[in-house]
Amino acid sequence: MPSVRPRVLYVTDLAYPARGRRYCDEDIFLSARLREDFDLALCHPRDAAALMDGFDGVVVRNSGPVLGYQAAHDAFRARAVEHGTRVYNPLTGRADMAGKQYLVELGAAGHPVIPTVDRPEDLRFLPEADEYVVKPKTGADSVGLRIVSADRARELADGTVLVQPRVDFAYEVSFYYVDDDFQYALYAPRPDRRWQLEPYEPTGSDLEFARRFIDWNGLGHGIQRVDACRAPGGELLLVELEDLNPYLSLDAVDAQRRDAFVDAMKASLRRFLTGPAVG
Repeated sequence: MPSVRPRVLYVTDLAYPARGRRYCDEDIFLSARLREDFDLALCHPRDAAALMDGFDGVVVRNSGPVLGYQAAHDAFRARAVEHGTRVYNPLTGRADMAGKQYLVELGAAGHPVIPTVDRPEDLRFLPEADEYVVKPKTGADSVGLRIVSADRARELADGTVLVQPRVDFAYEVSFYYVDDDFQYALYAPRPDRRWQLEPYEPTGSDLEFARRFIDWNGLGHGIQRVDACRAPGGELLLVELEDLNPYLSLDAVDAQRRDAFVDAMKASLRRFLTGPAVG
């Protein structure tokens, strides 16, 4: 059983060079606030598998793209499953945690997703565009992303990458959740400055859009970020559902919302660590 103050291993890469963001600042702030309620230690994702047995649970935060440490990540997942370690977010995520194949599948099922295919014979299902975005299914943070011509996209579509038309959208907007509770939304008014974020007040239809993907993923605990773009026709299209280690942009919200998020995360984490084991 967990101790009165649960022991948490907080996984982060404080040195990761994120473009336009400082992951380390967010994790220094968030880990300091969690330490108010939990006995907590920080470690690099490469060290998590070796260290996690001494803790009641593991919190995976700004640990960088898994592509940079794939073998260590696979070993961590395998050991966590074998030992029944409580990992937050739980390892049952169906979205980015499992790779980006879900974008192809959701689109084929009729969900409002940026048109996405992964095979050359399916390129005909995409809207015609001057350029196409090609990115690895296991990528993150734009690692490996390329902007190419239609002919080049056809050459690259070998099943390991996603191909999408380069959409001329109005802006990107992100919806942040703890468990299944909406916390706040942020948007980038200028598409060429993705991480210059401002508070966004979502409409009811915006929240319905985001909720359908939270419900689809079915995570009982954890932090999720629904990224969308406002398409030329005015509708929202899913860009990605980040359920592994979403950056939270806490520096872009006011102190009241930041505190509310921390309180929600603390309550969620305590329920997760002290409740029934998650399969």
